[in-house]
Amino acid sequence: MRLFYAPLFLCAPLLACALEIPQLGSDSRPQAGVPQGEVTRKVLSESRIFPATVRDYWVYVPRQYSASQPSNLIVFQDGSGYVKLDGSSRAPIVLDNLIERREIPVTVAVFVSPGTIPGGKPGVASRSNRSFEYDSLGDRYARFLVEELLPEALSGLNVTSDPAKRCLVGSSSGGVCAFTAAWERPDAFGRVLSSIGSYTNIRGGYVYPALVRKTKGAPKPLRVWMQEGESDVNNLFGHWPLSNQDMAAAFQFAGYPHQLHMTGGGHSGQAAGAMLPDALRWLFGPEKP
Repeated sequence: MRLFYAPLFLCAPLLACALEIPQLGSDSRPQAGVPQGEVTRKVLSESRIFPATVRDYWVYVPRQYSASQPSNLIVFQDGSGYVKLDGSSRAPIVLDNLIERREIPVTVAVFVSPGTIPGGKPGVASRSNRSFEYDSLGDRYARFLVEELLPEALSGLNVTSDPAKRCLVGSSSGGVCAFTAAWERPDAFGRVLSSIGSYTNIRGGYVYPALVRKTKGAPKPLRVWMQEGESDVNNLFGHWPLSNQDMAAAFQFAGYPHQLHMTGGGHSGQAAGAMLPDALRWLFGPEKP
């Protein structure tokens, strides 16, 4: 794996770099003596902000959680993939290991699926609301998290309100969704993990580099970790590797703490899943570029 920073990485997709695809390490595997957090599956059956949608979500509470001390928070978009113990990210296992070794603070996690709209009649398939929720700009999804999902999901839990200790995670459209929610509500979310993010023209995400640049001198209090595959998608909506590099160049210009990791591979969660432990250590670690 190679790490590129703006502006030097701008030529990366044009070169035969033969970048590596990171593989899962010991942080992503169960370790002897490490207590396992509890994962509870729930359903959000009503939404005022996304009417007629229903969705599954999961709440992870580490064994080290104590009601006397506010915990950090991570919200994973497309949560069903991240919560799987045999998936590409295995987030509950990663959290178990990092929390036990005190490499990140005690952290509660919410894994949420995009909404679906039931067919309503026998034989009529449900319709996914994912692109509307994830790719759209504006504060709608952020309001959904702050006003609807998190009050229910975190009921009875002591979770910090400090945005520097609250992280949004997503991949592809979920990546631009995570950034959009933090961009709109930096008072609620100050950390973003975006992999193979769709900063392209699906529903307008291509505008973000220009918006970020305009905050030079007064950047929003955000810290962003990004991963992008050198062979990612190039289609009528845009060029994913160039779009992610454009985002990183904008962060560099405007003075945002950020990292962009260019890896081998394409539109896949494999690389970012393997890098999740290092990403969380950086996002929740001491402030540094």
